[in-house]
Amino acid sequence: MRVRCVGGIVQDGAGRLLLVKRARPPGEGLWSIPGGRVEPGEDDPAALVRELKEETGLDVVVGALAGTVERPGPGGVTYEIHDYAATVAGGTLRAGDDAADARWIAPDALGDLPVVPGLLDALVLWGLL
Repeated sequence: MRVRCVGGIVQDGAGRLLLVKRARPPGEGLWSIPGGRVEPGEDDPAALVRELKEETGLDVVVGALAGTVERPGPGGVTYEIHDYAATVAGGTLRAGDDAADARWIAPDALGDLPVVPGLLDALVLWGLL
């Protein structure tokens, strides 16, 4: 079974990347870009706006598709994750929903964090690191 998901690649004026520490599986305890499942009746931009608000407290404007990755999930599920560039339009940064923490991380500090498998490779491949 395939599950469509979205992720938001958000950078601030200093070039830091918005990351969340996942509070639940998959990836519990690991850092990732914020995002989640596309719900029935939602398109990708609507899902991304909702997920980023839930996980980070921030309102975003969705930009271009940065890339797509597939990740294995429990019970034979494949997560098809469509990652989009996004910019902050408002809100206050706070961890919420299934995020244990949310913060801006400098690109040169990413190597020191436990991140979800494949994140750094994807960001490099897409020219974002």
